[in-house]
Amino acid sequence: MDGQAEIARFLQQLKWIVLGLVGLWVVWLLAPILTPFVFGALLGWMGDPLVDRLERAGRSRNVAVALVFGLMTLLLVLALLILVPMLERQVRTLVESLPAYRDWFVQTAVPWLEARTGLELMVWLDPERLVQWVREHWQQAGGFATAVFGYISRSGFAMVAWVVNLVLLPILTYYFLRDWDLLVERVAALVPRDHLDTVTRLARESNDVLAAFLRGQFVVMLALGAIYAIGLQLSGLKLGLLIGMVAGLISFIPYLGATTGIVLAVVAALVQAQGLDTRLLVLVGVVFTVGQLLESYVLTPRIVGDKIGLHPVAVIFAVMAGGQLFGFLGMLIALPAAAVINVLLRFAAERYRQSGLYMGGQGSPSIVLGPFPERAPEPPQQPPARGQGPEA
Repeated sequence: MDGQAEIARFLQQLKWIVLGLVGLWVVWLLAPILTPFVFGALLGWMGDPLVDRLERAGRSRNVAVALVFGLMTLLLVLALLILVPMLERQVRTLVESLPAYRDWFVQTAVPWLEARTGLELMVWLDPERLVQWVREHWQQAGGFATAVFGYISRSGFAMVAWVVNLVLLPILTYYFLRDWDLLVERVAALVPRDHLDTVTRLARESNDVLAAFLRGQFVVMLALGAIYAIGLQLSGLKLGLLIGMVAGLISFIPYLGATTGIVLAVVAALVQAQGLDTRLLVLVGVVFTVGQLLESYVLTPRIVGDKIGLHPVAVIFAVMAGGQLFGFLGMLIALPAAAVINVLLRFAAERYRQSGLYMGGQGSPSIVLGPFPERAPEPPQQPPARGQGPEA
């Protein structure tokens, strides 16, 4: 009977594994059309606590959803009205500065690299050599051109899809806001009753982790973007607003935002000054140093906390793996999925420490690892009586 029970348990686990793999395969197939639904679900989940609070204050669900949806729309419109003109000026400045960046790259950066590495890089920038290389590799170049033109032709359909997604996003967000509690109740009703307590506990922990990441990290990203943008602009960097916003928006990947911002700001400072401007470089370093200190000691501890518990290497791997498997949709859901998987792994580790495999079949499963108690000193051995010795 025990053997049959083990086989039945294994087959049941295998069934869930197969269902999970099938689900991932379906997500992979539907990735191009799932993006607005994921965005809408995330926005609905983020706004649901405020809707519940308004309901507890005496307002109906529809009124609360309308108020929260209107607030979210108003904030988005205000952000667009403020940021779009500023970004437009920054992009115009960047376009006007492109010849200066080209001259700096050809006349300063490449000769410096050639002097340090001994490589002849300038030869590859010669137009005649480029034309000769194309003539020698015209078949590969033709294939590349065909691929490029094919991508351009497909990009028109991609643009139409993006427009459709933008139109669908507010509609989906509204319905997710209105029916979020109903969706949660229906999912909870499908959970087997003997696993309800465990699933409820894991769902609460996952919700806490996701709240710490999505809500908290979003606020941290906005704060860092504002700090970098304002600081770089005040330091005199012409592209400071654009570079600061880019650095802030990609700061959800540890160290990547600050590193990218420093590299872009240093290059922009060198091109802007047409040489080495020590004062501007020092101010750039001060801005990013202050931003990192505020993030490490003020923003992340107070807003995000330590609930997510993901190592920076795990964060980078999750983003790259999600993008590789599911494209933009994978990058969007990579970190939330990694946070939930982290909760499940902690639960699995807890169950493993309570299992007979870990305990070795001895002791109680409730034993908790900790400092070992000190052993009581052994009583001193009495010397043998006179005339008595050890047996031969």
